[in-house]
Amino acid sequence: MKLNRIKIIKLRNIAIAGIFLFTTSSCLNDLNVEVNDDELYTSEQFYANPASYKQFLAKIYAGLAVTGQKAGNGESDLGAEDDGGPNEGFSQYLRAYWQLQELTTDEAIIAWGESDNPTIRDLNFNTWNADNVFNEAFFARIFFQIGLVNEYLRETTDEKLNSRGVADNLKAQIKTFRAEARFLRALSYYHAIDIYGKMPFATENDALLTKPVMQSRDFMFNYVINELNEIEGELPAPRMNEYGRADKAAVWMLKAKLYLNAKVYIGADKSTEALAEVEKVTGSTYKIAMIPYANLFKADNHINGAQDEIIFPIAFDGVKTRTYGGTTFLVHANCTNEVGATLGIDFGWQGYRVRQEFMQSVGNSDPRVMKVPGNNDPASITDYLKFDQGTKLIKFSNKTSTGSNGSDANFVDSDFPLFRMADAYLMYAELAVVNGKGNVGTALNYINALRTRAGAPTVQQSALTPDFILNERARELYWEGYRRQDLIRFGKFLSGYTWQWKGGGMNGSDLTNNKLLFPIPNKYLNLNSNLSQNPGY
Repeated sequence: MKLNRIKIIKLRNIAIAGIFLFTTSSCLNDLNVEVNDDELYTSEQFYANPASYKQFLAKIYAGLAVTGQKAGNGESDLGAEDDGGPNEGFSQYLRAYWQLQELTTDEAIIAWGESDNPTIRDLNFNTWNADNVFNEAFFARIFFQIGLVNEYLRETTDEKLNSRGVADNLKAQIKTFRAEARFLRALSYYHAIDIYGKMPFATENDALLTKPVMQSRDFMFNYVINELNEIEGELPAPRMNEYGRADKAAVWMLKAKLYLNAKVYIGADKSTEALAEVEKVTGSTYKIAMIPYANLFKADNHINGAQDEIIFPIAFDGVKTRTYGGTTFLVHANCTNEVGATLGIDFGWQGYRVRQEFMQSVGNSDPRVMKVPGNNDPASITDYLKFDQGTKLIKFSNKTSTGSNGSDANFVDSDFPLFRMADAYLMYAELAVVNGKGNVGTALNYINALRTRAGAPTVQQSALTPDFILNERARELYWEGYRRQDLIRFGKFLSGYTWQWKGGGMNGSDLTNNKLLFPIPNKYLNLNSNLSQNPGY
């Protein structure tokens, strides 16, 4: 089921949910939700309709894909951001997350100047500061999502449901809805753990308009793990929920991600726990989709067999999720007009491509590293603003697996696989080879299953080294939002591995320790005295 975007009535309380970081109405400038007079309803009026409980949950899911509430009539939601922050293209959740994880590495560099994209160069160069617009946009989007979840949980307590006379069968559904909302909150808190370390923290138990307090990375790590443990039993079994909604396997994947990165996050080895969660995923009803690798990222990847592998997608639809973020950004921004026509879109934005060191790491022969046919642009990038420098790859497409165009030539249909089984296979292999957990023979089988699916030659067990695993993750998962996290975990982000323009110079340089985290934006430090800055900013 593709994401069916539902326009739901905006409430005073929903508007308040967006001000997670603030305390008084005079401070709402950047995360306030504008409402019209004819849209002002109390929560009791809103929830008088039993369908509203699922509608609000749909809004939270849609928050990963869209920015505002338009598009019911096919219009773009450009400029209609719920959080009122930076323009739509900058602030869409997935686009903002992807840029922080990818442009800061060898896996992408974008050829856009400062006039239209202020401070984007600093992501290319790893020279960002606490006023970076793209960092600011993602910070705001994370906590807008969390604010929505907190408000939903406040409005769906047993006491509230009983006072409204909600039927028992709907109460049972709402119990699952609440678990899904808590999963989505845990997902955003995980992104904040990874990007910011410490962060402002609030739950449904904190009164509205209360200043959130700062909590440490350790506190947040343990909180999210506990949340996931609590909701696991309340979510459907793998593949028993609607496509696009969380199930138990999504919880296992998220716990595995946290445990796999625990040495970075909390300085503790949690590889045994990571293995246990990964094995739940690999033993589930999800599987490697035996389809051409490229079809995993096409416009019909919700029905072409890729759904067997995609454990948790961010769903997009060219008619219903008309945003210049997400996969619309990922398809348009990596190609010229000519290449765009082959990908089912109207024109290319000539933005990102890979740096030469990425190609040196993954090699030139793996079929998963899909080069633009006939492109002979130089691999070296001496001027980052020149799109005709750097190797051009293809990943996402607005063509279907049968060769048809998506539903719209501007806005893209393909879903973004936030979690998929291939990553679970690669996490198992990493745990076996790097951490000494699991079975190396099983790891080899998983690696070769992925390579065989893609048409790449199989390898022998002697090939399985930590560097091979890192490079294999790049070959299988490039542009899926993992590279920064992977390089940090393998100790290659700050030093020991250099790429062009790393640190701001064409030849690259080591980074200082503070670059392991992004700063808390100055804008929000000034609005909440409970917040504090990360070291080095």
